[in-house]
Amino acid sequence: VTLVESGGGSVQAGGSLRLSCSASGGAFSGYSMGWFRQAPGKEREFVAAISQSGVDTQYADSVKGRFTFSRDNAKNTVYLQMNSLKPEDTANYYCAAAKWGSLSYTSPRFNEYGIWGQGTKVTVSS
Repeated sequence: VTLVESGGGSVQAGGSLRLSCSASGGAFSGYSMGWFRQAPGKEREFVAAISQSGVDTQYADSVKGRFTFSRDNAKNTVYLQMNSLKPEDTANYYCAAAKWGSLSYTSPRFNEYGIWGQGTKVTVSS
């Protein structure tokens, strides 16, 4: 599976963006997915995860209530809807995939994901 992110850009604080991650080259519905981000000079951090089925989601406390992770298996795409953006959300956002053989499993641990996209940059100005 190859992942390609899109939808990043620049927005003012309080604004919204929707990131997309399109998958190709594999059975997308068999993968659990995650979003991670990395700001300059900082470690990569977990943002959100979604199970194979799309029923189970997990969010970092810092984005809970503002971000929504969803998937459309028919389109081989996942989406991260980001609302009420803050300057501290500024980072490169990476989509990741993992195959755990469970319909409901999600994980916030980046080392459990074996497939990564190239990233898309999000900049939030105050």
